Amino acid sequence: MIDLDDQDRAILRALLADAGQSAGAIGRTLGLSQPATWRRIRRMEDAGIIAGRRIDLDAEALGFGVTVFLGIKLATKGRVSLEDFERAATAIPEVQTVQHVLGLYDYRLRVVARDLSDFERVLRRRIMTLPGVGNVEANVLLSEEHRPGPLGVG
Repeated sequence: MIDLDDQDRAILRALLADAGQSAGAIGRTLGLSQPATWRRIRRMEDAGIIAGRRIDLDAEALGFGVTVFLGIKLATKGRVSLEDFERAATAIPEVQTVQHVLGLYDYRLRVVARDLSDFERVLRRRIMTLPGVGNVEANVLLSEEHRPGPLGVG
């Protein structure tokens, strides 16, 4: 683990706002040179603080107006059934995330669909046929707010 100073945190905030920014653009905003900014970014990547960069797609703009969180309790458990379930679930294009969790359910899935009838099709034809699926609970997303969290950089 490395210690982060205020400039490192400012760089992280800038990257969180727009991961596509160049080191030069970030450096100009913070009063750092491009090489100094690049070295700091590289150091944080090497330390694993920055694990990658990604873009966020607007699911609704792409025609996916419904997001549903599914809690799934497996009917049967065992090493093979967990791996089979995960492999099959991640192969479904509408499934955005597969989280193995502890609690009432074994898995939590984030599923997008064009509308509720499309979600019903995905649920019946794809989700309910996954290996080992037992009880399923659905929660439809009404709104979402992204928070910076407790890391002190956002």
